[in-house]
Amino acid sequence: MHLAPPACFLADDIQVLAIFILLMRAFSICLIDAKMTTMKSITILAAFLVLILGNAVAQNDAGISSITELQIRSTHLQEDRIITVSLPSDYASTGNRYPVLYLLDGRTHFQHAIGAVNFLSNQGSVPGMIIVSIHNVDRNRDFSPVHDPGIPTSGGAGKFLDFVSGEVIPLLDENYRTSGFNILLGHSFGGTFAVYSLYTKPELFDGIIAVSPYLMYADNRLVKMADDLLRPYREDHKYFYMTIGDEPDYFEALDAFSSSLERVTKGTIDFKYVKMPSENHATIPYISLFSGLRFIFSDWQFPLDRIGQGLKFIDSHYEKVSSKYGFEIQTPELIINLLGYNYLQQNDMEKAIKVFLENVKRYPASSNVYDSLGEAYENNSQFELAAENYEKACKLGEEQNHVNLPVYRTNLKRSQSMLPPAGTGE
Repeated sequence: MHLAPPACFLADDIQVLAIFILLMRAFSICLIDAKMTTMKSITILAAFLVLILGNAVAQNDAGISSITELQIRSTHLQEDRIITVSLPSDYASTGNRYPVLYLLDGRTHFQHAIGAVNFLSNQGSVPGMIIVSIHNVDRNRDFSPVHDPGIPTSGGAGKFLDFVSGEVIPLLDENYRTSGFNILLGHSFGGTFAVYSLYTKPELFDGIIAVSPYLMYADNRLVKMADDLLRPYREDHKYFYMTIGDEPDYFEALDAFSSSLERVTKGTIDFKYVKMPSENHATIPYISLFSGLRFIFSDWQFPLDRIGQGLKFIDSHYEKVSSKYGFEIQTPELIINLLGYNYLQQNDMEKAIKVFLENVKRYPASSNVYDSLGEAYENNSQFELAAENYEKACKLGEEQNHVNLPVYRTNLKRSQSMLPPAGTGE
């Protein structure tokens, strides 16, 4: 199994990737050469693989997220606005639909959001996501729900929310494979807007991550309105994750809002309020986004210690997750591959080949699935079929500039050397 490195791949990680490839190759050799095959050697190698696969990545064949900057002529705001869209790195090689993470103060949070989402999705903790950075023009105007005489342009949150709901989200839904599951990240004044969006258009976001929300704005206006504007949200399951650092001036307002939300919504929102005393107003967004995504997708990750229960069991996990989050979730290529290699480790070639064939059926645009199927055939001494699938992996790898193309070519060359000479009739 050959997996592309993450988009944030560091030079120091090259050694890890090299070790992974060497271990995988050694594992295959142990299975091919009966003289070298012992349960002890397989078990040791498998243990190393599990450690590395704990950090494996399920990326597209280029291993790079696609980023596009778009300009919108907003009719609601009567101005040009810029958004930047980052697609999951496997977007081009699957037909999957993805949740969308919308970032207020987008320029500030875009890079660390990409890093957090890539890391967590590579671990199988959250799904891959489309990330949308909404660039600022006048955040005091756009994020403030009412006018404050001390801030001349304030009070424009209503129009900005109309821009997001009526122009940004429809643009994404019309042009990208979105799942309909939307998350909003807002920090400080952006957190004020996030709370305002819950009051005003609760159907818009399934999850909200409010980081140090400035709820003291306009004499605690949003806190005072909580009991009147919040309600039980029984028609849609929602998630609200709120954090605060070592910011004592915020505590009273956030504590009061937290109490109101829990009392009024009556458990219809999955709500968590976390105080992080070791963080300050500037450092808290990164850890809050990371932890908030894990909170929202707490049931997402498949328990790898149950991988041996087979593909039906694995599929049933993702069917349950699909039901919880309200959009169809395909069993990831990586998880199916892990099952196939689990059977290879047990020397059950029939089951391994069957699983890898299913992965090819589900992910025909992935070069990795053909390479893995090739390894299964090679381990089963079916060298012609092995070479055929390695060749497919090479072809796709060339088209997609896959980082593991040299490995595919090595596998193809080795498998071809094991074929009988042409014309021998063997």
